[in-house]
Amino acid sequence: MKTDEIRRLFLEFFKAKGHEVVSSDSLVPKDDPTLLFTGAGMNQFKEKFLGRNITYRRAASCQKCLRTGDLENVGKTAGHHTFFEMLGNFSFGDYFKKEAIEWAWEFLTKGLKLDDGKLWVSVYKDDAEAYSIWRDVIKVPEKRIVKFSEKENFWPSEAPTKGPNGPCGPCSEIFYDWGGGNSIEVWNLVFTQFDRQPDGSLKPLPNKNIDTGMGLERLASVMQGVKTNFEIDIFQPIVEAIEKGTGDKETKRQRDKAQVNAIADHVRAVTFAIADGVMPSNEERGYVARKLIRRSLVYASDMKIETPFLYKLVSVIADTMKVQYPYLIKRREEIAQIIKKEEENFILVLKTQIPKVKEAFERIRDKETKRQRDRGELAEIAFNFYDTYGMPYEMLEDIAEKFHLKIDKNEFEKLLDRQRSFSNSFISIFK
Repeated sequence: MKTDEIRRLFLEFFKAKGHEVVSSDSLVPKDDPTLLFTGAGMNQFKEKFLGRNITYRRAASCQKCLRTGDLENVGKTAGHHTFFEMLGNFSFGDYFKKEAIEWAWEFLTKGLKLDDGKLWVSVYKDDAEAYSIWRDVIKVPEKRIVKFSEKENFWPSEAPTKGPNGPCGPCSEIFYDWGGGNSIEVWNLVFTQFDRQPDGSLKPLPNKNIDTGMGLERLASVMQGVKTNFEIDIFQPIVEAIEKGTGDKETKRQRDKAQVNAIADHVRAVTFAIADGVMPSNEERGYVARKLIRRSLVYASDMKIETPFLYKLVSVIADTMKVQYPYLIKRREEIAQIIKKEEENFILVLKTQIPKVKEAFERIRDKETKRQRDRGELAEIAFNFYDTYGMPYEMLEDIAEKFHLKIDKNEFEKLLDRQRSFSNSFISIFK
């Protein structure tokens, strides 16, 4: 089943259950300075979860999301992304656990026709109500219902003991069993039913809410029978275009698979970010876009790609995603040119600065003994190339390793913090 079909079926299913189908919000949250990017389906419904501006009690959406918390894992694992789509259904003081669980099971087993024998669920260890619904109403065998602690099955994680104060609640997750001991979480149902008090007690909320999230790419991997999200129909054209651009043999492509996947993810994220008004820069959201482009170029450099090529992938992404996001087709040339300019600028930096980095690192390596090396010298040199020329830390770290050196990351972070403090102080003078 194609990804576009899964998305359509999900929204139609919940529309038939009385939900308002709400369009995806921008990746740049409106009127919410607490968020850098929209990172969850519930973000645009924050006011409704607080009991304000209730114009409908049930909603369903497919939300564009961007997160960088797991950036180091992108490309290396089957399902980590920076940009992804999140399917979700929400209740604002309307239905609660029974309906949320019943409808989730109905959609997966009847709507998508997944084998219920391959599904198992988890509940919070103290949530007897959810456990009873799964066992007695849905008839899931007890051996396929697992009780987890507050770390795994509470939102926010570990809220009962560690906070924060405010709305919180237990979760129930649905997993698909690939066999051989391999499972993948496909859907998380959050039951927001408590208000954590300053003394740590959990006070029941007068209006209980439902917030669910199901990664579209992850669900598509299950429906299409592939073990990684990068093999699904909306990723394969991008991956293939990158591999074709490398001109490498199959053995080399396999070795570089993690880098190819990371590039595919990063360019997709940047394309959508620019489409939502984020211009690459050295500040906040723009810095994230610039960082993703530069990380991609570092990977490309490892694969002997030394000329701009990311911009060529924009048209592939626009064509792949055009059913749900037709505006990408109209703006693909503009987006491509913005990315191309970033590529040209950074490739010039790489060509001029890498030899200088190697020369500086070689000089440190050639000092007679390790004792002669100043502990902070390597970190200071690395920071200078990072701060002045925009050299990515990861690339500096890789080059250092080739000279059998290791950058002291703590020292590097201290220099970075000092620079930030100086910049903030400088700005405040002119306010």
